[in-house]
Amino acid sequence: MEKGRAIASITNSLNKLDLISKSNPSPQIPQIQSSRTQLERAKTPPSLQSLCIGIVGRHLEDIIPDLAEIAFNFPPDIKVALVAIARRRKLLDDDVIVSLADHTWKSLDLSASDVSDFGLAKVAEICGSLQAVDISRCDKITAAGVSELVQRCQSLETLRCGGSPRSDHTARRCLDVFKPKLNDVEGDSWEELNTAEIVNGAESLRWLVWPKIDNDSLEGFATECLRITVNPKPSPFGFRGTQVPKEAFPDIQLDDSVVKDIDPKTWAVRGFTPKAIPSSLSSPEELSVAEKFRRAFEERDTRLAPKRAKNARQHQRRAERDWVMTDTRAKAVALASRASRSLHSWN
Repeated sequence: MEKGRAIASITNSLNKLDLISKSNPSPQIPQIQSSRTQLERAKTPPSLQSLCIGIVGRHLEDIIPDLAEIAFNFPPDIKVALVAIARRRKLLDDDVIVSLADHTWKSLDLSASDVSDFGLAKVAEICGSLQAVDISRCDKITAAGVSELVQRCQSLETLRCGGSPRSDHTARRCLDVFKPKLNDVEGDSWEELNTAEIVNGAESLRWLVWPKIDNDSLEGFATECLRITVNPKPSPFGFRGTQVPKEAFPDIQLDDSVVKDIDPKTWAVRGFTPKAIPSSLSSPEELSVAEKFRRAFEERDTRLAPKRAKNARQHQRRAERDWVMTDTRAKAVALASRASRSLHSWN
């Protein structure tokens, strides 16, 4: 009996202690802990790996010729970080992206780079698991390169495009790449078609980010590519029951997370000094139209002066040769002069 009473007493004491702790919480402790955590994060020094990547990124242009051999054994996260630095330093082209491509990548940001259809096709061949790709402002990429991308990357869900006139033109032409096609067009009705007979060039694509899409293209995607959502809006409830991935929002760069611990000075362009503009030409309103034409004419005249002198000499030699060939006396004088020179040479 006494043992049972002791256990009951201990249980009641514990329950009272738990009630007291719940009824009198201390609201300031979590705030102090969260602020302390933020301060610790702010004072956390960069890792040794981030420092090394930053040093390599500052001298990236020096190792580009041998980048394929140097980066062969690099881990995938270091390769994608070098791609992000090369893109920010305006060094990203076909050679760089092909040298660093890795089959484990899930997202890739090529925006505003010099990558062409060849580089994009090679990346799609190597990185078949890509789920999000940004090709906005890539003026060297055409619809042919996008077709290779969607055919080889069967997991591609998000694609970013547009941003420049040439890239907008490519995005408009990609409607034929994205919309479903039929292998058998001789069937009597849609009900008789098999699933294998309906081919979609971008079967996995769900989100298309094209901020400045024109109304005709938007209507075309809405009527012919029902699976693809153009420029989805952020919503806590998702879109049509599907959660919109963060890669589908235009204000988020795909490669921000891979360079968040690297010093931004790494991709500052070195050796670039802005060209000084003369004060007299700093504002186009200070010069009249006539003055602009006069200066342009003088510049063109100075540039073409050597060519005009060369043409004049050629015309003079041609005229002299024609005169010698047509005038009998001049021809006799020329032959006599040639004979005299030959006699002197024999003597």
